Amino acid sequence: MSGPAVGGAARYAGTRVHRVEDTRLLTGTGTFADDVTRAGLLHAFFVRSPHARAAILSVDATEALALPGVIAVFTAADLNGDIREQWYTIDGPDIPDTPRPPLADGMVRYVGDPVALVVAEDRYIAEDAAELVMVDYDPLDPVVDYATARESEVLVHDAYPGNVAGEIPGAPFETLDEVCDGAAHVLTETIREQGQAAVPMEGRGLTAEWSGGELTLWSASQAPHEVRLFASRLLGVPEHKVRTITRDVGGGFGQKVVPQREEMCVLLAVRKVPGPLKWTEDRQENLLSAGQARHEHGDVRMAFADDGTMLATSIDHTDDVGSYPTPWPVGPGIAVGMMFPGPYRVAAGTFKHTSMFSNTVGRTAYRGPWAFETLARELCLDIAARRMGIDPAELRRRNILRRDEMPYSNPVGMPYDHMSPNETFEQALSILGYEEFRKEQAAARAEGRYLGVGISTYVEPTASAMPYYGSEGATIRVEPSGKINVYMAGGSTGNSLETTAVMLTADALGARIEDVSTIQGDTAVTPFGPGTGGSRSGPMIAGAVGETASILRERLLAIAAGKLEADVADVELSESSASVKGDPDASVTFAEIANLAYFQPAALPPGVPAGLEASARYAAQAMMLWANATHVCTCEVDTVTGAVKLLRYIVSEDCGPMINPNLVEGQIAGGVVQGIGGALMEHLAYDEDGNPVSTTFMDYMLPTSTEVPVIEYGHVETPGPNPGGYKGVGEGGAIGAPAAVANAVADALSPFGVTVTQLPLTPDAIVGLISSAGGAS
Repeated sequence: MSGPAVGGAARYAGTRVHRVEDTRLLTGTGTFADDVTRAGLLHAFFVRSPHARAAILSVDATEALALPGVIAVFTAADLNGDIREQWYTIDGPDIPDTPRPPLADGMVRYVGDPVALVVAEDRYIAEDAAELVMVDYDPLDPVVDYATARESEVLVHDAYPGNVAGEIPGAPFETLDEVCDGAAHVLTETIREQGQAAVPMEGRGLTAEWSGGELTLWSASQAPHEVRLFASRLLGVPEHKVRTITRDVGGGFGQKVVPQREEMCVLLAVRKVPGPLKWTEDRQENLLSAGQARHEHGDVRMAFADDGTMLATSIDHTDDVGSYPTPWPVGPGIAVGMMFPGPYRVAAGTFKHTSMFSNTVGRTAYRGPWAFETLARELCLDIAARRMGIDPAELRRRNILRRDEMPYSNPVGMPYDHMSPNETFEQALSILGYEEFRKEQAAARAEGRYLGVGISTYVEPTASAMPYYGSEGATIRVEPSGKINVYMAGGSTGNSLETTAVMLTADALGARIEDVSTIQGDTAVTPFGPGTGGSRSGPMIAGAVGETASILRERLLAIAAGKLEADVADVELSESSASVKGDPDASVTFAEIANLAYFQPAALPPGVPAGLEASARYAAQAMMLWANATHVCTCEVDTVTGAVKLLRYIVSEDCGPMINPNLVEGQIAGGVVQGIGGALMEHLAYDEDGNPVSTTFMDYMLPTSTEVPVIEYGHVETPGPNPGGYKGVGEGGAIGAPAAVANAVADALSPFGVTVTQLPLTPDAIVGLISSAGGAS
């Protein structure tokens, strides 16, 4: 189905246009963080703590400084005091943010905590010198288990009693007692998810150059303008003296939305060294220090009528935010509670959220930071269905919201609109052939084989209108040659924003797509934009391009009408030309129009300004654009070894009209694979002393093509209340997949009486579940 164009006829929107980024990326000519070179470039490497919690008694850099090629060794005493302001635009200065010193000052709080920064002529010398920095520690007992951190006498940060980083209550849980007491069925379960890492293909990286009172940054970031703002505040340098350039970024997934402590150190150090300074994170550093996610649990209560009607839901949610979460960790936790009722018709609900410190790496955003709500709810729905003797699909069918029920506010006040949960749900089951699978499953069980099917249905808030994320700008220039450049904040982080901008601009102006290029990620030439995050980019780019292109369309049409001696209403734009309707021979190319606009301004129609360049800004009108989807997974479980083989994976998604189905399905696929990893194998684990035990890919397991089945797609298109009706799609795959996979495993093992409440479902975990349940069907 072809999506609507924004400002012009849809030629490209809704079609499977090949990505414009692919040529350089597939031929190895992209520019990533470590590809940046500057004259006199210096290299940074961090000395990191080997202890989860310890007092720093002294730091001796004498031997390191004596090594040829070492320029400097910085400690907290050298850098931390230079901070002017430290806050993120995404949160604002008034959020009760948590501590975040650039270098550890007096105390280390997790294994990997940066203690000193070594600067040398090359990376090899810097790494060698780091081993010569002598740090005298006094090891102390750490707080490793966030779930018991409130009762610990040890405090991660002295200013936070009970190790509570933040707490947000909804209505008291007691308000649901009357409903639950009168319900035919009440489910109470605790769902637990393990710590995970975002694992972008490229780690973090930053090159900083200070010259003539101006700062230029090359950053592996999802938000170059945020990096610029943050650097300006941190250093007290006027914003117009800071330029951030983001070229190609090998994945972000939320981990690269804002600068973290290491980037702060590079920013603070560059003015103290005699040349540009580069830091490139290696894989071990990334797994050690770039951030954790998903480590959390929720105490769930659900009440049902005798026929399975959902009466009430509540969740008491607690997450592990490590020692230095980035940014403020409480916001996503609130979203878990607000989203927990999901795409279902529920009359009553409440929640509580608590963020807890621990002596582990700090929590960072990761693709759908609130995704635990879907995992907890969808696992509990399957558990409840089995206990009530109702098929899990049928229980959902009795409660799921339909498109014709919109708008709808869930019981904790989240307003839904322009979405279709029931429609995607039924489409996904139809693609599978749900009833036929149940027959296949029964036949397999008679043969001693255990097949299962899992369902996960969710709603996804995209393109938020919250102040920081609520607007996007674009500049479009028709060059004197007639070719077109569109300038946007954007950036290339693997989510095809360049292709998106080019397609939408070509449609909006009636240009050939090969005549359109885009410049993104350079704060010196692009309009301000918050960057990519919160599944916002597609709809916000559409709005910004539409606003800007409408100005240029009007000018192109006016100049063409004057040249062709026609009425403006009779002129149309197509194929990078303007022509008179019904008379294709009466036409003028964009190049000819540009020649008039730039070089013959006196020949322009009255009131038409010279040039063909426009800038405009789109402000989102809806608080959220609601996407939704259903994931269905089938699997076979070997009950002896605990091995899980995924058989089919189906996603029915409603992200509105699709700008490019290839891009939509690519985003879904990437998220699904991450979710499969989280369900079955990934685990950012620590031992009881706070030592990380998964800092290489030998220990931190990732899914490969052998574990992932071909992903099948269904699409339902419910336009949103915004230009083009487009919605975001960046996070949904990762939100829905863990529960679908876990429910499939639980369904396969249901003859054994197994109840799945904790991830990951590794082979040994599955064997343990079967054994605990009695070991026989």
